[in-house]
Amino acid sequence: MTRALLALGKRVRIIDTGRTSLSENPPPGVTLFPVDIRETDKVAELAAGADLAFHIAANANGTLSVTEPRLDFEINALGTFSFAEAMLAAGVRRVVYVSSASTYGTPRRFPMDEEHPNRPFVPYGASKLGGEVSCLALHHARGLPVVVGRPFCVYGPGENPREAMVEVGRFLRWHLNGAPIQIVGDIDRKTRDFVYVTDLVAGLLTLADRGRLGEVYNIGSGTETSMRRLVDVIGAATGREPAVEVIPEIEDDTYRLVADITKIRTLGYRPEVSLHDGVQAVAQALGPAPEPPGAPTIFALGQHAER
Repeated sequence: MTRALLALGKRVRIIDTGRTSLSENPPPGVTLFPVDIRETDKVAELAAGADLAFHIAANANGTLSVTEPRLDFEINALGTFSFAEAMLAAGVRRVVYVSSASTYGTPRRFPMDEEHPNRPFVPYGASKLGGEVSCLALHHARGLPVVVGRPFCVYGPGENPREAMVEVGRFLRWHLNGAPIQIVGDIDRKTRDFVYVTDLVAGLLTLADRGRLGEVYNIGSGTETSMRRLVDVIGAATGREPAVEVIPEIEDDTYRLVADITKIRTLGYRPEVSLHDGVQAVAQALGPAPEPPGAPTIFALGQHAER
């Protein structure tokens, strides 16, 4: 996102307590502020004079939300409310809140449009929905100029392996280290909508430019991919047959997930990166022996998934 904004000639302020890929040597036009988004007054002061704000800071680790739900809620729900208050105080012209497809919970129809019921089954989905509802309520009650994007399964170079949970990066990290790819759930029935990071950025910029305030938009590829298909693509992209270990005991994750992107398409959004090209780009960025994935994928305390 930062690089895309710089390419558009924008000056960028990053408010984040976490380490980013730009922390060591920020390029011209970027200023970093190690401030917690829950510090409303400080965030408002730093946002003064800004024309546009993207709220991306969050806990994005579903497993952490299971083991530490209060921390997850404080960051994603209360932190978003504090951020929204700061944007109102600063008078920012437009805010793009990056929510999550996890707000939907288990899919009840395919593909999923924005009118699909919101019934999250992990604390992460609930906390992101809490932030979303807060933003939309402040839009209606106080005029917060916000538009909401719900990304599906985002992948790309630069992920933190200790936090990233999307299968593409996790599978590649195991495979490139010569380890079996560990699949939680059914390899054929479990499907996902994988969207490359540059397509996500294009979607968010589209919402910033043309999204209707107070509205929610899915951001995905609109393509459904099974875990078996992903494994095949990884093999083709790396030139090496993957070994696979299926963990069928945890069925929480075995469901179809594909975005209906009709609504954002009306704004001109078009995903451009194929799964093969995206996987190949991530593999090249990771190199031959990347850091293995971190925490396992769990949906309830007591579960034991990947090793």
